[in-house]
Amino acid sequence: MKIKFRVILISACLLLSACATDPWVKPYERANLADPIMSFARDPISASYLGHVYDVREGARGAGVVSGGGCGCN
Repeated sequence: MKIKFRVILISACLLLSACATDPWVKPYERANLADPIMSFARDPISASYLGHVYDVREGARGAGVVSGGGCGCN
């Protein structure tokens, strides 16, 4: 019974410690994530073309593409 309680207590502490108040990515580090090498697509030209097709189809430009680094304020 004590071992079960300790395991639950330790796992609860680990789960709650993962909820940090600080942002994981600092504003000056966001430019690194906006680098084209960080994209999931294997072919960046094809992904760029499909992004353009989706923009034209939706009537909204740049909604799904990370354009650059910075603080994130518009």
